[in-house]
Amino acid sequence: MIDAAKVSEVLELIRPALQADGGDVELVGVDEEGVVTVELQGACKGCPMSQLTLANSVERVLKDRIPEVTKVVPAA
Repeated sequence: MIDAAKVSEVLELIRPALQADGGDVELVGVDEEGVVTVELQGACKGCPMSQLTLANSVERVLKDRIPEVTKVVPAA
């Protein structure tokens, strides 16, 4: 099982780049299969580019730093 605290630490590394564009990211949860659920906030929430932000920024960095992460999905 992935430690949510470790995921939060990695999100802290990503957060400044998102905040520079008026957005943010919050950890919602981590499941036993390595799926990380996050909520994009601020300018990122509802942005047409948010799926790219998730895939190219958040997911890529999390997978690089925590190999057990299988994917990152937005909160419903």
